[in-house]
Amino acid sequence: MELGAVLEAVEGRGGAEAAERVLARYNQENRTIFRFDPADEDKRKKLCEGILNILEKDTKTSCQVACLETLRILSRDKKVLVPVTTKRNMQILMRLAKLDTVEDPLARVSEFPVIVEALKCLCNIIFNSAVAQKLSLELNLAAMLCNLLEKCKDQQFVDDIKCFDLRLLFLLSLLHTDIRSQLRQELQGVQVLTQALESSLSVTWTEEYKAAEDHDRPPLSLQETDCAIEALKALFNVTLDSWNVHSETESHQFRYMAAILRHCLLTTGPTEDKTEELHSNAVNLLSNVPVSCLDVLISPSSQEETDIKYNGMNMGAIQILLDFMEKRIDKGSSYREGLTPVLSLLTECCRTHRNIRKFIKAQVLPPLRDVSNRPEVGTTVRNKLVRLMTHVDLGVKQIAAEFLFVLCKERGYGNAAGLLAARGLLAGGRGDHWYSDDEDTDTEEYKSAKPNINLITGHLEEPMPNPMDEMTEEQKEYEAMKLVNMFDKLSRDELIKPMGVRPDGTMAPLEEAASQYHTNKQDSSDSD
Repeated sequence: MELGAVLEAVEGRGGAEAAERVLARYNQENRTIFRFDPADEDKRKKLCEGILNILEKDTKTSCQVACLETLRILSRDKKVLVPVTTKRNMQILMRLAKLDTVEDPLARVSEFPVIVEALKCLCNIIFNSAVAQKLSLELNLAAMLCNLLEKCKDQQFVDDIKCFDLRLLFLLSLLHTDIRSQLRQELQGVQVLTQALESSLSVTWTEEYKAAEDHDRPPLSLQETDCAIEALKALFNVTLDSWNVHSETESHQFRYMAAILRHCLLTTGPTEDKTEELHSNAVNLLSNVPVSCLDVLISPSSQEETDIKYNGMNMGAIQILLDFMEKRIDKGSSYREGLTPVLSLLTECCRTHRNIRKFIKAQVLPPLRDVSNRPEVGTTVRNKLVRLMTHVDLGVKQIAAEFLFVLCKERGYGNAAGLLAARGLLAGGRGDHWYSDDEDTDTEEYKSAKPNINLITGHLEEPMPNPMDEMTEEQKEYEAMKLVNMFDKLSRDELIKPMGVRPDGTMAPLEEAASQYHTNKQDSSDSD
């Protein structure tokens, strides 16, 4: 349909009904359009103004919905938003979304489609316009959205309204740091959003930090899943930099949140992809939860429960995290965005919570029986993680090594030599963390083969013939001098630099490392 004809109908004298008919047709033809003709930019700007003029008047619901649908389509184009992003026009949309009313915004079901479309328009406009983001702070939009969310909490048939309310809060907290701070400090955003998440997942409690587990419960609906995902994303933004808990109230809030996230991990969505998206956002949010509050991910297991248990604790949520990690490894791409959050989370859980570490170690590093293959060869989780230790992405490489290192109670060599150097542990020791003594998990097969295992490659190698056995003393001396000359040339050309280990376990140029050892030895003798 020609844009000129649509503009004429909106600006003409045919009235709201004629405009509604034309806009409904335009919406049907353009609902999937995201790229627009630059030549029609001025016409689209005028159409936005004409639509907002209609919406400012008291028109019937069907006309408002048609106008808002057109505005939502047009607002996908950043270039036409200049006439839209004024205080007057933003207030029109907020009024239609029932954000500026003291009355119950959900009193009339017939107005729900208008509220949903107005919220969708605000989402597009705020995402695409920095001016709209500033106006949102001035108009106190976040507070109004929290108020609407509170009213949605106990209402039925409002999942769409709640979903786009949460999406708008997510965008505001993502795009405007002042609004993020306002949500966290003034509007009790963590509490409001956590309650919205709890409501979306229909959590019921059996104890203070333990949700009821119904193994026969059907998967979440698509709307429930979308609401939960939007709540998780908004909470992630609001809880950034929350590693340090300073009060008992904050500690309770985060433990309460972690208990809901445990329930979320044990919940499935309508499809496998939606379940993975739900769990991915839950993992991201768990990464913001102070590690001291993550003990609620495991709970004492009752006799009736059939979940995975370890040492009397229910490890169902931890097993979900392990399965999620392996699935992300198997994807083979986007490791930094998809894999590092869950690896970081599991690493911190293992470092702080003994039962979690011992359970994960039993899954990832079970007693070794086959020592003939290299650690990176095979299809087990252990093999996959060791392969990641040589990944080209430094961040992925380091977090995979760190995870295995913590499972081994910060002891390692061979594949972990690079990590040891980076952490300053080449001189021995385990870093700053204390680990309990586990029982000996070495198998008889490993113990018998241990003297012949190559400490660098990590597997049993066949004895190699010594090439020097058949050399004369003169030949050995010649080869040794040849090697010395090669190293000397590389050093003079500064292609390599002799390195040593400092007393603190970090690497340094050989002269500096030797000097520090000499100084330390002198200090030690003086103190005697």
